[in-house]
Amino acid sequence: MDAFYVALHISLVFYLITPGLSTCPIGCSCTNDNLGRSLLCMETSMGHIPEDIPHDFTKIRIENCHLTELPQGSFSKVGALEFLWLNFNEITLMNIKSLEGLANLTELRLQGNKLTSVPWTAFQDTPKLKILDLKHNRLDVLPEHALRHLPALTYLDLSFNQLSVISKDVFINWPLYQTAEKAWGKEGLVSNVVLALHDNPWLCDCRLKGFVEFIRAVSPPIILMNSYLKCSGPISKADKFFHEIQLKTCMKPVASAPETNITLPLGANATLICLVKARPGPTIQWMYSLKIIRGFAATETIVDSDTVTSQLVIPSLHLADRGLYTCVANNFIGNSSVGIMVNISASNTSAPLPPPVPMLSSDANDYIDIRIAKQTVYGITLEWYAATDNPAETWFTIHFGKYDSPKKEMIYIGPGINSYSVSDLLPVTKYEVCVTLKNHPPREGQCIVFVTGSDISELEQRERLIHIIVLVCAMVLAVPASMYACTTEARFSCVERCMDLCKKRRLHRENLQGMERQGTFDSLQATSDEGLCKNSEEKPKKKRKSEDRPKGGSAAYLY
Repeated sequence: MDAFYVALHISLVFYLITPGLSTCPIGCSCTNDNLGRSLLCMETSMGHIPEDIPHDFTKIRIENCHLTELPQGSFSKVGALEFLWLNFNEITLMNIKSLEGLANLTELRLQGNKLTSVPWTAFQDTPKLKILDLKHNRLDVLPEHALRHLPALTYLDLSFNQLSVISKDVFINWPLYQTAEKAWGKEGLVSNVVLALHDNPWLCDCRLKGFVEFIRAVSPPIILMNSYLKCSGPISKADKFFHEIQLKTCMKPVASAPETNITLPLGANATLICLVKARPGPTIQWMYSLKIIRGFAATETIVDSDTVTSQLVIPSLHLADRGLYTCVANNFIGNSSVGIMVNISASNTSAPLPPPVPMLSSDANDYIDIRIAKQTVYGITLEWYAATDNPAETWFTIHFGKYDSPKKEMIYIGPGINSYSVSDLLPVTKYEVCVTLKNHPPREGQCIVFVTGSDISELEQRERLIHIIVLVCAMVLAVPASMYACTTEARFSCVERCMDLCKKRRLHRENLQGMERQGTFDSLQATSDEGLCKNSEEKPKKKRKSEDRPKGGSAAYLY
């Protein structure tokens, strides 16, 4: 009995002196074997890396424990760690310093997680790493220098990911490949290097040419776990193996047109054709007056693996449709364009030609009501309501530009669309935007004038400033008879003009009695135009001094 108490006493003293060698995280098991101490955590809902892991573990296995990230210094206190298995968790984020302090790590397994990218420079902290298992993740990019900090790696598994295009330089720049290539020629015997790259959605176009050639040339000591890599696209090469295809060198687009000068009568339908050769396939856009065409029907047809045709249909030519149309083709190498001039010939008949859009007589009861529906830091979104005789065929024109600019940009909008976004606005600038029937000049009530705020560094303040100004301007200009938001650049006549326009607004509203307009300006229910006019009548004119407000003002004021 005395011997038992002596042994118990010795064990207790040993526990108190070296607690780190005996404690084990809750819900996990700790063992000792010929490789050292091991920590095993399986199917527990810990959700994060335990903070009390003893420093003497050489192997840690945490699987099915709902881990979502590897934060900085996750295992930095376990300097002796050699094997780290974190399979079948839900890891989506890996900090660039997550492997800090693991200079002795030789094996890292992250199979079955949700990683979309890996901070490859994190492996600077693991110079002895030999095995890296990343299969069954969601990696879609492998940077050119991804393997730069893995000089000792002999097993790399990237199978069952979302890789579609990678460069052969990923492996050519691999230090292990460079040193081994020299050793193979001289000594003939080096350690095998195993690569697993199968079951990825490889896109077998010209961008994969170098990688396909590299895979074909692979021979021992580099060993592919599965050498039958298969294409997922394009359609012409889907389900074919790498050794069955021949890929061409990439080529920048070359755009051409069968006809570069077209003359058609007024009211005719015009079809513009653009022919583009490129590898890989290009994106094609049509430009008119330096603006991307909106609403016109453009279709693309694949002629062969390198050639695409794009057709732009302009229905019912109007005088405003004549001019230079440009077909622009782009891929990752470069771009090309071709211009097509559209001319309209004089008509020899007195019969009226069909108009491009429903044309209204001078006394037609057309009505367009616009508002600013959304404001962002650098832009706005317009919405409009139009009462026309034939809405299914009504086209619109947006006139946009600086308020004092005599020439505004024009964008055509097709039927059925009632919103448009404007971005990249300049600070401290007065703009005007109008919505009209296609090719019609702006009329009263079809325009909004607004002023952007100062481009100050505090984003929150800038958002608030623009928000206030745009709301004020949208409120004032809600009336069809155009009113003006008085800015620091306004003159004293602003009050009289606002008052006159308020009266016109009342008359206009009486004329439109019965027309449904409910909900047009729901965001401005708290302040009506009647209240605005009333306030304007009650407030006396204030003498404005230039020194009272900064020059070029950054806010809108109502007097």
